[in-house]
Amino acid sequence: MGRVKLSFTIDVELEFCDRGRAIRQVEEFAEEGMRFPVVVFGPEGCGKTAWLKQAAEALRELGFEAIYVDPMRRDFIIHTDVGEIVNKFAEAASEAVGIAEAKIATLAIDVVKWLISERRRGKVAVLVDDVFQAVGLEKASRYVKALLGLVEYPPEGYERIVAVAATSKGLSRAEIGRHRWALLRPMWNMPKKGFEELYEKLPRSKPSVEEVWRLTGGNPGMLAKPYQAKWDVETVVRDLVDFRKLDVFTHSLTSDEKIWLLEAVEDPDTLLTRERIPLLNKLVELNLIIDAVPERRPEHWIDEPPPQKDLELGVGRRIAWQTPLHREAVKTAMA
Repeated sequence: MGRVKLSFTIDVELEFCDRGRAIRQVEEFAEEGMRFPVVVFGPEGCGKTAWLKQAAEALRELGFEAIYVDPMRRDFIIHTDVGEIVNKFAEAASEAVGIAEAKIATLAIDVVKWLISERRRGKVAVLVDDVFQAVGLEKASRYVKALLGLVEYPPEGYERIVAVAATSKGLSRAEIGRHRWALLRPMWNMPKKGFEELYEKLPRSKPSVEEVWRLTGGNPGMLAKPYQAKWDVETVVRDLVDFRKLDVFTHSLTSDEKIWLLEAVEDPDTLLTRERIPLLNKLVELNLIIDAVPERRPEHWIDEPPPQKDLELGVGRRIAWQTPLHREAVKTAMA
């Protein structure tokens, strides 16, 4: 299979690596068919975008007409010989901010229907990245239902449809989970062996792989940040504090909540008590923590699940910090 090239930083482009099991799972979707669309959630920067782009390539090689879109970045990959489809997405992407995003998201579904009903294309895939941010939380469930309609009630003449959406937002996952319109599947940061493979591809001098692993927990997006900052970790942490407005957040907490948060820095599972759930929900909303981490049974996950518990990386049995750097940003804001 050809490996797609991905932008790692402004000046570094790397080939897709690892995630072998996740690609095999896409191939299983293609071979066995889908009863429901799959919605993948996981830490911001864990590699969902890279996986979806490589999945589009894998599906193309399996004879699918594959459409990948990222409405928020106005990015799209179209594997089809129908030139007018590319033009439609290019036109949508040229619209004004606030209009283009929703148009691209809607067009992804409309084009699949059109390919099957009008062009009689039998094997079609739609892969949508961060779509719920584009359409809005209040429309997230309706979008998933539209994906379900493609799978459940496709136009005549289809052979296989693959429909996958990805999100980093914990709140959108909760909204989608209220309905039985999709299979929710988590993806975690890269396993250590795959992370080391990515690390070795980086040019320039760098700290030891063990040190970088402890900083990022295997998250490729968080690997890019200290790399771009020339390994100035303090700057990366401070940027996280400022971007998430963590100083304001921590000052808004009660004295009890501050104690609970410090305990969660040591062990995130301590948040899983009745009186601490409101604090947990705030941390999920700020995209700092993943709540309700499923059992580590492989069939529940896209790619490899995280360890059962690894407090050095901030991974609890049921609750986990997105990365050690997210946890460090909270500690800095609390200091």
